[in-house]
Amino acid sequence: MTIDEALAYGRAQLAHSPTPRLDARILLEHLLQRPYSYFLAYGDKKLTAGQLADYQHLIARARQGEPIPYITGQAPFFDFMVRVNTAVLIPRPETEELVTQASQYAQTLPAPHIVDVGTGSGCIAIALARQLPQARIEAVDISGDALAVARANRRKLAPERIRFYQGDLLQPISAPPDIVVANLPYISESEWTLLDDGVKLHEPSLALKGGADGLDLVKQLLQQAMNKLRPHSAVFLEIGWQQGEAITQLARARFPTAAIQLLPDLAGRDRILIIT
Repeated sequence: MTIDEALAYGRAQLAHSPTPRLDARILLEHLLQRPYSYFLAYGDKKLTAGQLADYQHLIARARQGEPIPYITGQAPFFDFMVRVNTAVLIPRPETEELVTQASQYAQTLPAPHIVDVGTGSGCIAIALARQLPQARIEAVDISGDALAVARANRRKLAPERIRFYQGDLLQPISAPPDIVVANLPYISESEWTLLDDGVKLHEPSLALKGGADGLDLVKQLLQQAMNKLRPHSAVFLEIGWQQGEAITQLARARFPTAAIQLLPDLAGRDRILIIT
């Protein structure tokens, strides 16, 4: 089977996917460790028997619903690739907008102290470190397995720029931060049953489930932030698309004098809450 034939095979096998052409290409790029430009130039090159067997195995995993980033072990975020495994969530485009909003605010401060709560793969903290050389960045996660992934990503992408802590939300942080950024678990019990099997069966439920209404950890974080934040600090939260009104009310109850802003995602749904 040639490269062109392998790509056609992959597309056909992954026809159920929203992006079969891209998925087939990414898996073959991963297997052969070659860029797509190589495929364009050498589409008639034959795969070895071993390469073909390995590619068929990767395609079979994808057909069974295993997310492509977990198969390849990496996922894109901004202009870099982060290592991922089933201990951490796969980064989403919505979270890039969360980082962009926090980064724009941080650029108005001379040397901001930023805390990323629920860091997972470390993608948020790493993106902020790369965009804000003047910032002091700390990150927290309750999962030791997730922190192992985050530290590996830091070594490659932002060495010596981030200090990681294992613990419950803001509790391990001693110095008051200027900015808190968090993409916490916010899936409610009713939403969990509706999630795609690729998410439910492979991504860590610890990083997804937010209790009956999806707000358990958001409530805890806002309560902790009342005592942790310095004056004129800011909080940036990624939220569930149906949670804007409820989280706005929670934020107003705890920060009655603050400005509170809701921003939509690309689909026009509530996605980011900002407290300043």
